[in-house]
Amino acid sequence: MTKPSDRQAPVAPVGPLALSAVGLKPDLQAVTEPLTLQLVGSKALGGAERWFLRFTAALAAQGARAELGIRRGSELEGLVAQAAPLPVHRLPYLSVWDPWSRLAVSRLIRRVRPDLVQTYMGRATRLAHIRPGRGPIHVARLGGYYRLDPYRQAHAWIGNTRGLCDWMLAQGLPAGRVFHIYNFAEPAHPVPETEVAVLRLDLGLPTDAWVLLCPGRFVPVKGQADLLEALARLPREIGGRRLRLILLGDGVLRPALEAQARRLGIADLLVWPGWRTDPGPFFRLADLVVFPSLEEETLGNVILEAWAWQRPLVTSLFRGAREIARHGADAWCVPCGDPPALARGIRTLLEDPALAAALVAEGERRVRAEFGRGPILAQYLDLYRQLTRA
Repeated sequence: MTKPSDRQAPVAPVGPLALSAVGLKPDLQAVTEPLTLQLVGSKALGGAERWFLRFTAALAAQGARAELGIRRGSELEGLVAQAAPLPVHRLPYLSVWDPWSRLAVSRLIRRVRPDLVQTYMGRATRLAHIRPGRGPIHVARLGGYYRLDPYRQAHAWIGNTRGLCDWMLAQGLPAGRVFHIYNFAEPAHPVPETEVAVLRLDLGLPTDAWVLLCPGRFVPVKGQADLLEALARLPREIGGRRLRLILLGDGVLRPALEAQARRLGIADLLVWPGWRTDPGPFFRLADLVVFPSLEEETLGNVILEAWAWQRPLVTSLFRGAREIARHGADAWCVPCGDPPALARGIRTLLEDPALAAALVAEGERRVRAEFGRGPILAQYLDLYRQLTRA
């Protein structure tokens, strides 16, 4: 299968030689690390905001010079101080056109005097008005195929897949200023067996059950409706063990998904724990992770999380999965929107423990080598140095 990552895309990789090639002068001498201001204006907690938490925590752990700007009263407000012991500034971010928010952002930039401002999502990006050469470098980080108008005023752009970077270039962003850096997966942290046992009891899971885990918001792109159709095609027991599916998350589709489960006669097989700040105990509890997203999914952090937690994975081949997952090597991959294939994939891994163990071993190796915090953060910090010293 030809993957998007196999194409020779005109995307700037990260590294001294690559930056020299696009006119940015690498400076390899030891100098003061650039100060960055990381800005996000979202109210609710979603994928971009969770990445913001993970990324800024990694900056803090690395000792990088960084300060944070978030929306006052947002769901991030109660979490960011716990995740990253960095200076936090609260901004109004009332709307994308709000002049008071724009003034507050400008004043913050003048006060902090960062070398580089990195923005997430359209609101924070649009309200950061920085003229080239008259202030810090403005980098917009994109994790999805958003409308690009709010992002065009940035000076450089980071996409978390090659396909996304290709798309940005096709939309007219300048070659040599679009950089590709994947997300990293948080390393699995210890979860005591007693905590896993208590969680199993709290969720009402039989001790002998096969536990399938599907994390994600309940929105159309995540494909949970296909997973329910697949579950209905499976026997209620495989190898003498009953099936249970944990749908870890929440969202607008929950009522529709609950109605679908009742119609299919599988409501008793489902567990709905809602959002959890720490999904680790659920990954530890799971026998299999299932990620049935549709084509529009950009990257799919669940793939990386399953590898980090050393759990076998069945994933659909959406555009992000086609870049990073390898069928039969580190994941069992099925077409998007294909419940019969999804059911066959689940049954294959549950009935073949040797195959499941081989996928786990290769996924764990790849997440350490390619998608760990260290390698990915090093790419970001290298890019910051080169952009601010060009």
